[in-house]
Amino acid sequence: MRKISKIAILGAGRMGKAMAIAFAYAGLKVALIDARQRSEIEFQDYHNQIQSDLQKELRLLETIKFINAEQHIFIDKQISILSRDASIEILSNCDLLLEAIPEVKPLKQEIFAWLDPYILANCIVASTTSTFLVTDIAQMISHPERVINAHWLNPAYLIPLVELSRSEETSDEVVADLKHFLHDIGKVPVVCNAKAGYIVPRIQALAMNEAARMVEEGVASVEDIDIAIRTGFGLRFSVLGLLEFIDWGGGDILYYASQYLQRELGDRYQAPEIIADNMRQQRNGLREKQGFYNYDQVDIADYKQQVLHQFADRITSQHLKPQFNILQNDAV
Repeated sequence: MRKISKIAILGAGRMGKAMAIAFAYAGLKVALIDARQRSEIEFQDYHNQIQSDLQKELRLLETIKFINAEQHIFIDKQISILSRDASIEILSNCDLLLEAIPEVKPLKQEIFAWLDPYILANCIVASTTSTFLVTDIAQMISHPERVINAHWLNPAYLIPLVELSRSEETSDEVVADLKHFLHDIGKVPVVCNAKAGYIVPRIQALAMNEAARMVEEGVASVEDIDIAIRTGFGLRFSVLGLLEFIDWGGGDILYYASQYLQRELGDRYQAPEIIADNMRQQRNGLREKQGFYNYDQVDIADYKQQVLHQFADRITSQHLKPQFNILQNDAV
């Protein structure tokens, strides 16, 4: 397992700054590199703006009590803001380079062509892009086996998840090393193949569009739709994953519900073949001890108790627990 300690981030936009804070919070020194070539005067103005932006983010984290004043000072000292020309020495020795520049193909091609001669052949190159596949990025730089996409969710210094997207050329060692490193700094890495949308953006785009469509159709008010998401949908899926919930409720239930919704609302609700196949094979979930997960070695009663315990904790922590005997004063 390689040691990753020298971090460079190319691009100091919203994502670049947020990742820099996350790494610095973990105790690492981070080089935040300006992706554009600027004059000395232009870079000084840029440097001052990025420094001001970082201070605003850190003050916000202090205000919400995620960090304290001492940690604020520490994080600030861990981040250096460098021009392209001043970054060559750092780039030549970094273990992990994260690219966070705008989603413009010619710009990315130019940046990677500039980077290629400087970075080590075994430096992990991780693009944070959400619109280019890792296979696209790997064509822009040598040694495609060290290239991977690392999709952080905003705000990157708070959200634990990082989606790693690999190509067939990405080495298993790079995937394992980056997963291990991200885990060590307190993140939760998951791995997916080179498909558009990763995991979360693909799911949330459907959900957000459907919520907007309900407003458009007059199904419910904006406020009530969001209340339903916060206190039902979101609360439930903060404990159970989507596939785990299918097993919990029953894949056959989803299949028949999808058929009804498809008839009423359109083909976007058609159940995928895997749901129908699981039903045919009697893999509907908990009651058959087979679904997306295998429950043969699981104590179902204990598992359900643990899940409900987590639900109770979430409800209590979010101040949604009903008051016991609330109607006592109305009793006759």
